Amino acid sequence: MQQSTMRNLSTGLGLLGVLGVVLFHWMVFFWVPTEANMGIVQRIFYIHLPAAWVAFLAFGIVALCSAIYLWLGDARLDTAARAAAEGGMLFTTLVLTSGPLWAKLAWGTWWTWEPRLTLTLLLWFIYLGYFLVRNSTENPERGRRFAAVVGIVGALNIPLIHVSVLWFRSLHPQPVVARVDGPSLHPDMLTTVLTGLLVFSLIFFSLFLLRYAVGRTEERLDRLERGGRSDSDSRVPVEVRA
Repeated sequence: MQQSTMRNLSTGLGLLGVLGVVLFHWMVFFWVPTEANMGIVQRIFYIHLPAAWVAFLAFGIVALCSAIYLWLGDARLDTAARAAAEGGMLFTTLVLTSGPLWAKLAWGTWWTWEPRLTLTLLLWFIYLGYFLVRNSTENPERGRRFAAVVGIVGALNIPLIHVSVLWFRSLHPQPVVARVDGPSLHPDMLTTVLTGLLVFSLIFFSLFLLRYAVGRTEERLDRLERGGRSDSDSRVPVEVRA
């Protein structure tokens, strides 16, 4: 796919995402019914949960692209993994921001070291390390391979985050959407959650395509710059005598 096509697709997805955000927030604040036990505080859930799902999707893409990159050595896969990791960090930051807001209102504290919160924070730090490792060596190729390993290992934390409320004592509620016996949410609440997931996915893929296109441009400019330096270094000075 040409970069101009990717930019156009990114723009189209971004515009749909912005329009979707308007609709989504109207649903959150005016359409969906208020939850009986937690009241209006529960509306943070409609932002918190889809953001977490999109973050997990992004880091899953990182792991998949990184694994294939280690196998084939195609730089385009590393560029895609890096673009997805940046999106994953963005949405994980949204999760870690909305979560404490909800916790303060629901539990009376900004933060508690319960399993799901702790594992999500660990996920954020793992992928922060993904970017730090990329620049940790003088050899760019080695740095990319180290980062790919981190990208794969970090994704192993995602299923642990999901099952942590089932395996350990947790302040988080039990799953209400991703359940074996089906969602237990009110139909309007489920519709709002799925709308949020769709909207955040559109925004993520818009940013992903844009960042991938920019990354490929950066790589070409870097190759041209290295080629120019190589040509300059290979020139032999000629002494001119009168």
